[in-house]
Amino acid sequence: VVKRRQRTTNSNHQFRRYANLVIELVIERPDQVWVGDITYIRLQQEFVYLAVLMDVFTRSIRGWHLARSMEVNLTITALKKGLQRHRPEIHHSDQGVQYAASEYVELLKEAGARISMAAVGEAWQNGYAERLMRTIKEEEVDLSEYRNFAEAYEQIGTFLEEVYSKKRIHSSLGYLTPSEYETEWNEQQNKEYDIKEESP
Repeated sequence: VVKRRQRTTNSNHQFRRYANLVIELVIERPDQVWVGDITYIRLQQEFVYLAVLMDVFTRSIRGWHLARSMEVNLTITALKKGLQRHRPEIHHSDQGVQYAASEYVELLKEAGARISMAAVGEAWQNGYAERLMRTIKEEEVDLSEYRNFAEAYEQIGTFLEEVYSKKRIHSSLGYLTPSEYETEWNEQQNKEYDIKEESP
């Protein structure tokens, strides 16, 4: 049986393309860089598509959405979820039409974000997002048999919001979870701010 792979990046479009702003960037604080990507998920009767936004510094999931199509509403919904509580300084993705579309770009500009894109065909330039999607596949999707869309949405949401963010430790975060790491970083910043305020 030959498995049919789904393409999730369509870079053949007329929208503006942006330079890669993060290729040599030192990432040193939360919301300095968000990365976005799309992957497909096979259900029993159909393919569905997952868009995720991750904060690189903390590995925290900022937004996600699962949909039956790869139209721009997929990425827009994930972005709107992320922007409810946070604002990225830089948004980095591939050059897929879902990220280059005018409506998506306008949302980023309204949020004050700079836009960065990996070069076409250079998946390594969006490596953080690629690794995240691989983790989602290996630790959730490949271990599950979703009966329908609703079940997939619920289980993937639980994995992203509860397991990945609050239970999965990362060696790059000093063996803390994304939630723990972000909380500790914010507490440390507050302590340093208080010390400065108390200094004569």
